[in-house]
Amino acid sequence: MAFNLKKQLKTSAAVMALATGLLLPSMSVAQEITLRSTDGTINVTGDFVDFRDDTYVVRTALGELRIAASSMVCEGAACPTFEDITADVTIVGSNTIGQGMMPLLMTGFASALDADAELTNASAGETVAKLISDGGFGDEIGAYLVSSTDDNDAFEALLAGEANIGMSARRITVDEARALRDDGAGSMVSPNQEHIVAVDSMVVVTHADNPVNQLDQDQLAGIFSGQITNWSQVGGVDKPINVISQPSGSASYEYFMDYLYGEERPAFLPQGIAADDQVLSNTIFQDRNAIGYLGYAFQRGAKPLTIVNECGLATTPDAFSAKTEEYTLSRRMYLYNRADNLNASTQQFIDFVMSNEADAVIGKSGFIDLGILRRSQAEGDARRANLVAEMSRFDIGFEGEIIGDMLSEMDEYDRLSTTFRFRTGSSRLDERGRLDMQRLIAYLDRAPDGTEIRFVGFTDDVGAFDANQRLAEQRAAAVMDEMRSIAGELPNVTMTTAGYGEIAPSACNVSERGRGINRRVEVWISKSVES
Repeated sequence: MAFNLKKQLKTSAAVMALATGLLLPSMSVAQEITLRSTDGTINVTGDFVDFRDDTYVVRTALGELRIAASSMVCEGAACPTFEDITADVTIVGSNTIGQGMMPLLMTGFASALDADAELTNASAGETVAKLISDGGFGDEIGAYLVSSTDDNDAFEALLAGEANIGMSARRITVDEARALRDDGAGSMVSPNQEHIVAVDSMVVVTHADNPVNQLDQDQLAGIFSGQITNWSQVGGVDKPINVISQPSGSASYEYFMDYLYGEERPAFLPQGIAADDQVLSNTIFQDRNAIGYLGYAFQRGAKPLTIVNECGLATTPDAFSAKTEEYTLSRRMYLYNRADNLNASTQQFIDFVMSNEADAVIGKSGFIDLGILRRSQAEGDARRANLVAEMSRFDIGFEGEIIGDMLSEMDEYDRLSTTFRFRTGSSRLDERGRLDMQRLIAYLDRAPDGTEIRFVGFTDDVGAFDANQRLAEQRAAAVMDEMRSIAGELPNVTMTTAGYGEIAPSACNVSERGRGINRRVEVWISKSVES
């Protein structure tokens, strides 16, 4: 599908040109414009200076400000507007993915085709990537338009037939999927239409010089509701806390507020609202007393905080905890496509994004790819310390024996980041599990002779302890059997199973989300074999 955006390129003082996709700056005298966020929370007035790198440059009484164009509306005679844009593939949705990941994905995609990607700003929040064959010396082989707005727009554009691919930092809702199905788009949650391309941690950040390194959930809830207003109340210096939030209605805002408050949102006006992750990161960097939340890829010079959940488990944002989805604020990054307008160029791009070849590109963009990491479970491992503490609560009985067995096994095995999860009472893998199975098979296919893999099952705490242990063993066996049915016998690999039931929870069992994290099968690999 060729998507045509009809926009005229002009300003009141001078005409600006968009030649071969390149916006040329006007040399006119600066004129006043107003930038408003689409949710009405940001309002900046000043003299228009420039528009470059998808960013407005505005001169205000506070100095020259750079404001990301995504989710902003420009008002005033000096606002740049643009001429017609035609693309073979149109990608619409999450500015987290569109700004943070797509530019490098386009570059990597071009490289995989032995082509060169020419990226230009088409308009506010929109980038065009033109792929030129023969490393940039040949003909144009495709044009991709990326429109970075918000997650809701991904599904609205797909429903309207105005996008080939939707980008979202949340999973499609039941209502959105049904509306698209009824419109002839197909099953939006099928493996051919729903694609998990990366994982992301929502990171709570402060200025690098802030002495506070850790906050619990109650402290965070107090800060973002205005009940805790000074850093000294949470172990820091005697300075006011400047809360910087994301725009109301954005996927990041909804995800973070849901974690802290559920449906009971506080009526609190923060000290600042950032249009997107990039703006928030810059704000935190400049304000020693600020705190905010943003995607893992946008931390930059800010300091990420360890979060302690409601049952005392501390989680630190890093690549391993994000890949296992055991960090408190982990989320998945999705691409969606309709089945009825899937052209060859769209399919080719999706195939690249879902390949191992894209992992390095995704990692370079700051996001967390789905590749497999390996971690020791020896002394110093936080989970090991929790198990030792938990064992002291039991006499030498059934539960104590199970914990002792697990501690002994941890001495012999490292853990891989591949982690399979299930719905309540089920041995059926979720959508991420099906994808991870293929990656694990490819990883083990390269394993040296003598590799031993152990599938280790765990459950939530719903039900009796001994019944949960049996369920954990059944799930571990189900994963191993499914792997064998897909991969056959891997010549250099021996596979075994174990089940430890509800011990060693990765999250609190007080919510369905926490219980879902705990219903898992981990993959352990023998220490005798190096990665």
